[in-house]
Amino acid sequence: MHLQTEFEFTLPRGYVDQDGNLHRHGRMRLATAMDEIAPLRDLRVRSNQAYLVIILLSRVITKLGNLAAINTGVIENLFAADLAYLQAFYRRINEEGQTTVPVACPECNAEFEVDLANLGGES
Repeated sequence: MHLQTEFEFTLPRGYVDQDGNLHRHGRMRLATAMDEIAPLRDLRVRSNQAYLVIILLSRVITKLGNLAAINTGVIENLFAADLAYLQAFYRRINEEGQTTVPVACPECNAEFEVDLANLGGES
């Protein structure tokens, strides 16, 4: 059995870099214990606990468009919808190890799976 450790995603809005380029497609790896522990030592987290998610996401996102590096500056400048999407995506892959979630149609009660990696839509 092969353990999947990286998952592709598409942001709902996308990150706009300083040159105006839009970056929506990326990859996130599974978090390690150190990914969750290390930010707790950061002074920005100590003064504002909400900053934890910024550092955490900057550690586990391995690719976003054609950006050379993903750092806290990139995560800080995401649109709120993209930040919320990435937080939910992080929880899903790290708690469940997958990006699919079972759902039921409210009209006919048919059950099927939705892949959260595709919720951002196509570009």
